[in-house]
Amino acid sequence: MKLKKKIKKSSNYNKLPIWDLKDFYIDINDNQIFKDINDIKNKSKNFQKKYEGNVKNLSSKKLLTAIVQLEKIDEKKAKILSYAYLLYAANIEDKKNKIFLQKIQEKITTLNSLIIFFNLELNLIPINKINKHLNSKILKKYKNWIKISLSYKSHQLEKNLERLIQEKKITSSFSWSRLFDETIANLRFNFEKKELSFTEISKYLTDKNHIKRKNASLVIGEVLKKNINIFTTISNVLAKDKDIDDKWRNFKEPISSRNLSNVVEDRVIDALTFSVKKYYPKISHRYYSLKARWFNKKQIIYWDRNAPLPFQQNKKYSWNDAKSIVLKAYKSFSPEMHAIAEKFFEKKWIDAQIRKGKQGGAFSASTIPSIHPYILINYQGTLRDVSTLAHELGHGIHQYLASFQGYYNASTPLTLAETASVFGEMLTFKYLLNNEENKLRKKILLANKVEDMINTVVRQIAFLEFEKKLHNKRKTSELSTEEICNLWIDVQSDSLGPYVKIKDNYKYYWSYIPHFIHSPFYVYAYAFGDCMVNSLYSVYEKSPKGFEKKYLQLLKSGGSRNYRELLDTFNFNPTKIKFWSNGLDVISKFIDELENI
Repeated sequence: MKLKKKIKKSSNYNKLPIWDLKDFYIDINDNQIFKDINDIKNKSKNFQKKYEGNVKNLSSKKLLTAIVQLEKIDEKKAKILSYAYLLYAANIEDKKNKIFLQKIQEKITTLNSLIIFFNLELNLIPINKINKHLNSKILKKYKNWIKISLSYKSHQLEKNLERLIQEKKITSSFSWSRLFDETIANLRFNFEKKELSFTEISKYLTDKNHIKRKNASLVIGEVLKKNINIFTTISNVLAKDKDIDDKWRNFKEPISSRNLSNVVEDRVIDALTFSVKKYYPKISHRYYSLKARWFNKKQIIYWDRNAPLPFQQNKKYSWNDAKSIVLKAYKSFSPEMHAIAEKFFEKKWIDAQIRKGKQGGAFSASTIPSIHPYILINYQGTLRDVSTLAHELGHGIHQYLASFQGYYNASTPLTLAETASVFGEMLTFKYLLNNEENKLRKKILLANKVEDMINTVVRQIAFLEFEKKLHNKRKTSELSTEEICNLWIDVQSDSLGPYVKIKDNYKYYWSYIPHFIHSPFYVYAYAFGDCMVNSLYSVYEKSPKGFEKKYLQLLKSGGSRNYRELLDTFNFNPTKIKFWSNGLDVISKFIDELENI
C-alpha cells in the first residue's frame, strides 16, 4: 500500500508500534514465572486445606478473608495466562509460543481444580445465612460478585464432576479452539503472484479496484472451500460439546449460558434481536439499495458490500494521524479519558504492526488490575483502522478505569463491555464530521459510519441467528458442510436484503469467524453496545452538562454493580422494544441524511 509522500515515512508498517510485555515477565524463561506457579500451587493447596467443606460455617468476616485470598490466587493465575496468550497472539506460528501457552494452560487448569470447591460450596449456603452475608457491610465490596456466583446455583454439578470438566477442557474445547487458530494462521492465499496471510488478503476486500475485490473474494472462498472439512469438524465438535454441557447444567437454550455469564436476562436479548431484525428493511436493505444506485447497479455483489464508494477519496492515515485524531476526539469529551489513552501510546501497550504469524483482527486484553490492558490491532491506514483504534482504546480505557475495583469486580459483563469501545468510535466519528467542511467528504464519512454500524448491529445479529440455528440443529445430529452453508446463506440473505447478490463461494465465509469458535453467542454484545451508545450519545448531545461524570462512573464501576442499576442512571430500560428502537432510529436517520445529500 502506497501512501502520500508526506506521510510515507511515518506510515511505514515496519515502524508501527509493537507492545512491550516486560511488565509481566522478561521472557518465557524468566524464573519468576516458575516462582509464581509454585506460589499459586502452595497457596491453592493451603486454601483447599483450610476451607474445603467449611465454607457454609464461615462468618461474614471469615468469608471476606477467604474471598480476598482466593482473589489474589486467581489474579496471579490470570497474570501468567495473559502473558502466555499475548505472546501467542503476537506470533501464532512460533512453536515456542504455542508450547508455552499449552503448558501454562495445562498447569493452571490443574491448579484450578484445587479451588473449584469454593464457589460450589458458597452456592450451597442456606438462603437465610447467604442473605445475612449479602446484607453485611463487611462483604459490601463483593456483594455483586457473590450474587453472580449464586446465579449459577441451579446449573452447577457435583464437585468431582466440575473438577473433571475443568481438567478435560485442555484436551477438548481448548484444543479445538487452538486448532482453529492455527489453521487460520497457516492459511495462504495466492494473489497477484504473492502468497498472503488471511489478514493481508482481507484488505483487498475493501480495495477501490473492483477486479481486485472480486478476485480476492474468490481466492478467499476457494481456500476456505479447500479447508472446509476441518472447519466443519471443529464447528460440529464444539457445538456438540456445548450441547452436552448445557444438558448437564440444565440450560434451556444454547444461548442461555452466555446470557447468564453476561448477567443479562433472556427477554432483554430477545427484545434486542426482535428489534434489529424488524429494522433490517429500514437499515441494511435501504442502505444497500442506496449503495447499488451509487454504483449504477440494480444489485451489488457480496464483494462490493464493503467496497469504497464510487466517490470515495483514497485518503490514507499515517499512524501519527490516527493517534492525533483519536486522542483529540477523546480529549474533546473527557480530559481524564484522553490522559489514559495517551498512556497506551507512550508506554508501548499497543501492537499495531502487521507481520507474518500475528493474530488477525483486533482486541484489548484487560489482563489484571495490577498491570494494565494491552491492545492488538493490524493497522493498514484506512478510515476503518482509525475507527478500530478508537474502538480498542475505548475498551482499554474502560478496563483501566475499572481496574481500581480489584480483580473480581473489574471484569465487566458483555452487556456493557462494548459500551466504551463503541462510544469511542462515535466520539471519533463526530470529531471528524464536525471538523470536515467539504460536503463530499462529509457524505463519505457519514456513509462509512453507516456501513460500520450495519456491520456492528445488523451483521452481528445475523451472526447470532446463524449460531442459534446451528446449535439447535446440532442437538439432534451432526451437520454436513452443505447444511451449515445453507444456514449461513439463509441468515445472510435475510439481513443483507434483495440489493446484495450472494454468489456460491460466499457460502464458506462462516468458517473464518473466530467468535463462533472461541465465544459462542458473544456477537450480540456488539449490537447491544452500538444501540446503547446511540441512545447514550443522544442523551449527551441533548444535555451534556454532568454527562461525563455519570458516564465515567459507569465505566469505573466495572462489574461491581448490576448493569440494570447502571442504566437506571440514564433512565434506560433494555427490556422495552422502544429502547432498542431509539438506538436503531439513529442509524436510520443517518441513512435519511445520505438520501438527501
